[in-house]
Amino acid sequence: MPAMSRLGRLFAIVAWIEAFTWAGLLVGMFLKYVAETTEAGVWLFGRLHGGAFVLFVGVTLFVAIKLRWGWFRTLVALAASVPPLTTLLAERWLKRTGYLAEPADREAAARTTADLQPTR
Repeated sequence: MPAMSRLGRLFAIVAWIEAFTWAGLLVGMFLKYVAETTEAGVWLFGRLHGGAFVLFVGVTLFVAIKLRWGWFRTLVALAASVPPLTTLLAERWLKRTGYLAEPADREAAARTTADLQPTR
């Protein structure tokens, strides 16, 4: 598996931030609507999550273009921003498949893997 590029690391960091703010918002909604104790969590994490969501979408589009993800991976990564914490799944998938690396490194790793396959 090729090493993550700087843009891949940026995507990973923003994916974690987006997930963290989602978790905070969920806790805030629990405190507001279930425990009925405070609205502070929704007030704070609602704003933070809104900013993190917009940042995630922007970074995803930028990284997708620069690292040549193609439309399918880009749409999956963007869709991952909607359900809670799924940006972490998208980040893990893209990392595992090598799409957080530079395209040239990804292609070199694919060639190396193909060279290691036994011939018949």
